[in-house]
Amino acid sequence: MSKWPDDDVILFDGVCIFCSRWVRFVAKRDTAKRFRFTPIQSDYGAKLARTFGIDPDDPDTNAVVHGGEVFMKSDAALTVLSLLPGRGWVRALFVVPKPLRDPLYSLIARNRYRIFGKYDACFVPDADLRARVIE
Repeated sequence: MSKWPDDDVILFDGVCIFCSRWVRFVAKRDTAKRFRFTPIQSDYGAKLARTFGIDPDDPDTNAVVHGGEVFMKSDAALTVLSLLPGRGWVRALFVVPKPLRDPLYSLIARNRYRIFGKYDACFVPDADLRARVIE
């Protein structure tokens, strides 16, 4: 996996309603405020995306940098969930092989705008969450 200097950064599609709800879900449960967030539409997010081979104009995954490594698709979601308080049990889901997990992830990612909708512009977080956003 690739290395990145910042840690515990979640890259997400800021115009995707599902992705923005994911960020709010994580932020609400991340009581230690470990995670920071960057929309792929920001300069920092686009640079992060390009570094890891994600097209900022047509993202097909979210990503998380943890322990200096990048995790994408189902690995990203499971990594984040497993690091939230009370959700360590999620690590057990890593036993499900990636070839089974990632196609389901990709199916949802490809259809996320049609299923969940899309904002006209990046969602604007509240003040508390805003302090954790890197642009």
